[in-house]
Amino acid sequence: MTIGTKIAWDDTVLPFQLDHSDVRGRVARLDVALDSVLKQHAYPPQIEALVAEATLLTALIGQMIKLRWKLSLQIRGNGPVSLIATDYYGPTDDGEPARVRAYAGYDRAADLSEAEPFSLIGEGFFAILIDQGEGTVPYQGITPIAGSSLSDCAETYFAQSEQLPTRFQLSFGKTTLPGELAAWRAGGVMLQMMPKASPSIQGEGGSGVGGLLAHQDLLADDEGESWARVNILLDTAEDAELLGPDVAPTDLLVRLFHEEQPRVFDPQPIRFGCTCSEDRVRQSLSIYGQEDIAEMTTDEGVLTADCQFCGAHYVLDPKTLGVGADDA
Repeated sequence: MTIGTKIAWDDTVLPFQLDHSDVRGRVARLDVALDSVLKQHAYPPQIEALVAEATLLTALIGQMIKLRWKLSLQIRGNGPVSLIATDYYGPTDDGEPARVRAYAGYDRAADLSEAEPFSLIGEGFFAILIDQGEGTVPYQGITPIAGSSLSDCAETYFAQSEQLPTRFQLSFGKTTLPGELAAWRAGGVMLQMMPKASPSIQGEGGSGVGGLLAHQDLLADDEGESWARVNILLDTAEDAELLGPDVAPTDLLVRLFHEEQPRVFDPQPIRFGCTCSEDRVRQSLSIYGQEDIAEMTTDEGVLTADCQFCGAHYVLDPKTLGVGADDA
């Protein structure tokens, strides 16, 4: 089913549950939303791939949490890619789309032509931040960069920080539908064992890189068999099925998990969206004194600010900024 040139299940996250295995999950498909994220910048292909993977992970993880405001991923490294930052804003009302945005900071002078994307991060950390808005204390969980992909890092995060067995199977890249130009597209499945009482972890450390916990370390004996079974099934998913132009998310679940009794819930639409505004820029500058504002002022007598997510450019009068500006 298509709507114009858009496939009906594009830019959605479909929640599901495998009743026979006590596993929950999400199927995500990003098309226009992802292409819009990447079109804000002229990234090299390797950077685009990292941002695409991070955006897809953010959409899958963000939809798992009941959000009043936003969930963010931050990946920081000591390699040519120093930062990948993503935000997922929960829908403001039932039926409204969630919004995603992302950007990367990297060494523009580095030769990236022959590099494998994940290797460009180097050593560092993977963090998830949850901000439920005014009147709440933001939550932050941090784990080391581990494995050979950002999805490996996310699996390590959930095992080590949340002690929830979690798996991701992702695919992303530039694809071309008939009669259209090449555009970025991503699809993936997230599986997670339903939360129970605190798991019993035997011995010291885990089986992951550097002794970190891995998803299989968190399972009781009676859970291990069903978790292993659904993971074997997940590993059979092919890229074309994950990306999906010809395979609806519900069909993918039947193909993979029909014996596990998949049960689906209402899909969540997702759009690209940035929350930057002149008011937010002014608020961020309100902590600075006039001397600091003067140092930021250009020779033309204005202060400028650019949004790293969407590229919006703001030109402000320095006389209206900084501490005490509202009283001037």
